[in-house]
Amino acid sequence: MKHRYLAGLVVLALGFGLARTAQAQVYPQGDISIIVGFPQGEFENTVDNAGVGLNFFAGLGLGRTPVVIGLDGGFLVYGFERRHEPFSPDIPDVRVSVETSNVIAMGHVLLRLQPPSGPVQPYLDGLFGVKYFFTETSVNDDDYYDEIASTTNFDDAALSYGVGGGIDIMLHQGRGPAVMINAGARYLFGTEAEYLQEGAIERRNGRVFLFPDRSETDILIMQLGVTLKF
Repeated sequence: MKHRYLAGLVVLALGFGLARTAQAQVYPQGDISIIVGFPQGEFENTVDNAGVGLNFFAGLGLGRTPVVIGLDGGFLVYGFERRHEPFSPDIPDVRVSVETSNVIAMGHVLLRLQPPSGPVQPYLDGLFGVKYFFTETSVNDDDYYDEIASTTNFDDAALSYGVGGGIDIMLHQGRGPAVMINAGARYLFGTEAEYLQEGAIERRNGRVFLFPDRSETDILIMQLGVTLKF
């Protein structure tokens, strides 16, 4: 466990240390990406399907240095079930949609090394934060999918840290922010957590039974999106 905390402390120390020593203007930037996550190691032994979701990053470039620090967050849906049920035994002619989603929400402090200018800007990331696993079931109107009620069936959290890399390619630069296409990948190690996968909730005679798995939570993430630099 010690090396996991050490990785996070290194990212934080480098980021804040460089922020204190950079004697120049900061430049905001951010990106939004579509992400696909592939479980690795022990996690892959229990969840063998990919997750799909979105990721967001907001950071500050430190002057004309290659250093960017910021916050990174996103989510992956790695399981989804939908079934149609009567609204109640007494109202069988009104049907609703019951949906269960298995989700990983992620939040990290990020330190990025990247050239501050140019039409092609490769980058290297270090990340430290948490993964939050939760399974939620909601009841929705069967025609319009307006949510009627929802509940969190199960949740847990894991320490998360890793490295990544990618490239920003200029699409437009002029008045206003520079617009770039962003492609990258990251490997996020994760400590042990309990979670539900698709099909791990059973319903018998009006009762609900949960069958969680437990493992380390490593995941490989591929992303493609748009970056704005101000």
